Amino acid sequence: MDGISADRIFAGGGGEAYGLPQNLLLKYGNRHGLIAGATGTGKTVTLQVLAEGFSAAGVSVFMADVKGDLSGVGAAGSATHKLHEAFAKRAATIGYELTYRQYPVCFWDIWGQVGHPIRATVAEMGPLLLARMLDLNEVQEGVLNVAFRLADEEGLALLDLKDLQALLVFVAEHAEEISRRYGLVAGTSVGAIQRQLLVLENQGGAAIFGEPALELADLMRVDAQGAGLINVLAADKLMLTPQLYATFLLWLLSELFETLPEVGDADKPKLVFFFDEAHLLFNDAPKALVSKVEQVARLIRSKGVGVYFISQNPADIPEAILGQLGNRVQHALRAFTPKDQKDLEKASETYRPNPRFDTATAIREVGTGEAVTSFLEDKGIPGVVERTLIRPPQSQLGPISPEARAAVIAGSALAAKYARAVDRESAYELLQARAGVVQPAAAAVQDRAEPGAAVSGGAGTGAPVYSSARRIGGGAIGGGGVGGGAYGASSPSAPAAAARSPASSRSDSLGEAFAKSFARQMGTQTGKAMVRGILGGLFGRR
Repeated sequence: MDGISADRIFAGGGGEAYGLPQNLLLKYGNRHGLIAGATGTGKTVTLQVLAEGFSAAGVSVFMADVKGDLSGVGAAGSATHKLHEAFAKRAATIGYELTYRQYPVCFWDIWGQVGHPIRATVAEMGPLLLARMLDLNEVQEGVLNVAFRLADEEGLALLDLKDLQALLVFVAEHAEEISRRYGLVAGTSVGAIQRQLLVLENQGGAAIFGEPALELADLMRVDAQGAGLINVLAADKLMLTPQLYATFLLWLLSELFETLPEVGDADKPKLVFFFDEAHLLFNDAPKALVSKVEQVARLIRSKGVGVYFISQNPADIPEAILGQLGNRVQHALRAFTPKDQKDLEKASETYRPNPRFDTATAIREVGTGEAVTSFLEDKGIPGVVERTLIRPPQSQLGPISPEARAAVIAGSALAAKYARAVDRESAYELLQARAGVVQPAAAAVQDRAEPGAAVSGGAGTGAPVYSSARRIGGGAIGGGGVGGGAYGASSPSAPAAAARSPASSRSDSLGEAFAKSFARQMGTQTGKAMVRGILGGLFGRR
């Protein structure tokens, strides 16, 4: 047995001391899952093994690399590795034919340092997710919603952080007029939001926002041999700002839910999403947020997406969501305190019991590389819990060298598409134009790899813009729009214009990315005027 099958992923087994071979059926791969266990018990290896199995079956994977050691999936394992003998012994025990191979991998990094830049526009992120990211209270979140609504009605595209900052200056200086229509907009609330944006900017969070925005199809590709692409997001630095990390991944789930079509019962998922350090998603989260995550977990499976939560303790996951996780790998839990013991008992009660052993005792006693597992069987019935030796990974355990990583990034078909950040005309420039500050007609494009480089091709004044909020009724304020809304004549001066580099020609791939992003905006503006809020359109259904 080599772990590769047309309809299942071999996760492990065990010989006489353990139970039957454990397989994750691909047709239930979108029923979500859980990988849990204390630090050092083998969660990372399990994650790597499942990612390999999905990739080998032609299913794309997205996972965050929070410790910086998952890049090895892009290189073959080796008989010279220090753990090879242990892996070979384990493989013999479980009847697994250990062969080493590499898997197709694509590296992503919000800051574009150790992967392709991965961006979203401010409008796509939406006011509710931004409020979560900035840790705003209800009053401040309400002001942010007013700002997004105003941007929509006034035809102001919110693409990057400076667009939002300029819009908030606009709102503050017209607070009295805006309050008459939308309710009280206090300058103190606007100031609090601006301060939180400054904190985000100081943390490097501004790099998330801009164009070309991520195209979801680029996460769901296969190589020439039909293996699914394993997308690895560099998250070791991102984890230093946990709320930014959790909110960004939540936005990505939102986009998948909102964008992908229904597929019904498929033979295998389209994409499997591994959410590491999942407890960060729920720490201090309001009940409304947890409720919406529960809804998405229940509904996104019909879009062909499987979500696998990874955390130290199953108690980190709310019960309503935990109950939807059908495929489970539970590594050892340490019960040192009364609370730990209660959590252990609670975790054991969620499994279908095995008469051969006590589940709670097994969870406490399994060693590194061992786990208590339960995968969905035919008709979606949870399998009887088994003690399992997790199979060894085929790819390299541990990170690849910086040189090898750089070579993968440079050789990627997406390198030219996302390397350069496009800064076209948007709210910042339009508000300055209203205030009499002359802006260049063409948009500047900044190349992260080559500072100072720029390209042409920005949108003109009449360019379609993002619809950042739902239209509740009526037109733009005072018949607004780009040419002159109710506040057009008396707009305050925004911050001084940033210096622009001379324009030069763009690559075809970058132009294509910009065109697709541009088309998405047009569809949003003239079609649905959707709320780009927390977890897709769910927050719009009130």
